[in-house]
Amino acid sequence: MASDIGILQRARMELGYFSGYFRLKQRQTGGAGAILRFERVRPRDSRPFQPNRWREITPPFLDRTIRALKRWNFDLITMDEVCRRAVTLPRANRFACLTFDGGCKDVITLAYPVLAKHRVPFTVYLPTAFPDGLGEAWWLALEDMIAREERISLVIDRKERRFATGSMPEKYDTFEFLAGWLRTLPPPDLSFAIHDLCTRYSVDLAALSRVQSMDWDDLAKLAADPLVTIGSATVNYAALSNLKGTDAQREMTMGKAVAETALRRPVKHFAYPFGDRQSWRREHVVMGQEAGFASAVSTIPGIVEARGYTNLHALPRIAWDGRQGSLRIMRVMLSGMMFPAVRPTRDNWV
Repeated sequence: MASDIGILQRARMELGYFSGYFRLKQRQTGGAGAILRFERVRPRDSRPFQPNRWREITPPFLDRTIRALKRWNFDLITMDEVCRRAVTLPRANRFACLTFDGGCKDVITLAYPVLAKHRVPFTVYLPTAFPDGLGEAWWLALEDMIAREERISLVIDRKERRFATGSMPEKYDTFEFLAGWLRTLPPPDLSFAIHDLCTRYSVDLAALSRVQSMDWDDLAKLAADPLVTIGSATVNYAALSNLKGTDAQREMTMGKAVAETALRRPVKHFAYPFGDRQSWRREHVVMGQEAGFASAVSTIPGIVEARGYTNLHALPRIAWDGRQGSLRIMRVMLSGMMFPAVRPTRDNWV
């Protein structure tokens, strides 16, 4: 699960910004550019319990981000262009590429008007079960039930476990524990566990998932815009590391095939579901290549290097935490000074 920037790390970033040190470091660490990862775009919510707040930015923040990137002289480019710049000599201007995971409905209702106004290219990574009405946004269901209940119980490792969720700290602790546990389960076990919880606590998982997702009509509208790239994020958005090899390969190839059939255009770019180091392995990099993807993005933080030093099927992204509203922090992160250097070899995969 995402965590907020620590106090010491934030202080280091603020110092790097106000001292101007990030500008000096950028010459060494800035690479060719960066891929930014967002998910939901919607107005701020005043509810006290929002464990998924890190997944969200507001439309005004998106607008401020685009204006700032232009002011900082970043080239705003497509994923196709990212792939080109990653294997050629560095350009005078560094690039930024905007990406949105999950195929959320608010991408077309609230993000797209902002992006279209600025004529900014962007990529949507789509798990195809969701526009089909079959996806399960279990993290939303978990949030909904914990918000309403004062106690949660379920079976974990064949034992009934009970969690107090009366206070706000208890709610956040319970969500963090259960979300982390669910992330480790193979898809059939995860589906069984979340359906059991939803039955116990009267949560309509299917309705929650449908409401938050774009349908194929929405996606066709986006796909008709030459500035929009539709990428794949498997069928069911399952962590690939929880699947057997053949099942992981099927998720990748079927997600691509379904999107291409529905949208009648090639789908060349892929995002590893969740994207962190625990959710995919080197074998999935090979699967992405074999499936015919030109690129695959993670959520491992980092900068894209030029000259082919960054593996196109293990691209890093700066996964923006929506609890952060500081463009100063973003500017320092885009300089690359907070990330380890990438080893200069085509075989490097993380």
